Amino acid sequence: MTLQGMSFPRTLLEFQARFPTPEACRAYLRLVRWPDGFFCPRCRGDQAFPLPHRNLEQCKSCGYQVSLTAGTILHRSRVSLPQWFWAAYLMSTLKPGISALQLQHALGLGSYQAAWLLCHKLRRAMVRPGREQLVGPVEVDEAYIGGREIGVVGRQTATKSLVAVAVEVRGHRAGRVRMQVIPDASADSLTPFVVTNIARGSRVITDGWRGYAALEAKGYRHTPKPQRAPERASKLLPWVHRVISNLKTWLLGTYHGVDPYHLQYYLDEFTFRFNRRFVREHAFLSLLGIGVQRHPITYKQLRSSESSG
Repeated sequence: MTLQGMSFPRTLLEFQARFPTPEACRAYLRLVRWPDGFFCPRCRGDQAFPLPHRNLEQCKSCGYQVSLTAGTILHRSRVSLPQWFWAAYLMSTLKPGISALQLQHALGLGSYQAAWLLCHKLRRAMVRPGREQLVGPVEVDEAYIGGREIGVVGRQTATKSLVAVAVEVRGHRAGRVRMQVIPDASADSLTPFVVTNIARGSRVITDGWRGYAALEAKGYRHTPKPQRAPERASKLLPWVHRVISNLKTWLLGTYHGVDPYHLQYYLDEFTFRFNRRFVREHAFLSLLGIGVQRHPITYKQLRSSESSG
């Protein structure tokens, strides 16, 4: 069976019936990793037989053993394949997501550290390489993530993180979104965000902030809407403000706030699930499909990068 011919589990019961054993998980992972059939990196052979207890495929032509998980986010993981599959399914399909503590209890993981690492590995598989840009009309604005700051006004920030947000306008609903942590609200930060995430020629709708003044020269149809009063912002840019509100509610409700160093990965998680909200059952395939293309990362690497950042 090919991935194109496979139906996707829509409920927890369907998921449990589809992936009841490590063997079932391996068979599915094999399809995800080699959607066009097995390919031996040594002799280019297209036939292999499994070595289940080691998650290996052995080429029938030359005997070379290829790992199903080597070089992916699952590389050398002590977590079982069924637990990986359950984690991917819960993180990709549950509307509010799931915290590491909740995942630890749900999967019976031995430690919070194991659950935390599993969540962060999956978050790094939530941005598809070469994903398409947004197309207009697109609303763009910035948001501050973090606690209340005393004596800080305007677009300044002392401890909060500044996030640029773009939302496609699709009639009476929001389309896809993009989010990125940026250092400040200058044109040097906002213009690259737009250029990277929105197709040129699109209509881009912003407030009257001067940081967006260069968009017209970059090939966009820029529509600035000066708000004049802060309370008018949600009326002038309704979709981006609704998404920002949902983001803040999610971060506080599910995670009770996040470490600024890891914030971008939480934004990626929100974006991944939001953009697939109408096809949640397909999000599971997307997550595993991207995951097998990602390089492995360890707990030590995550923590050492965090401390150095």
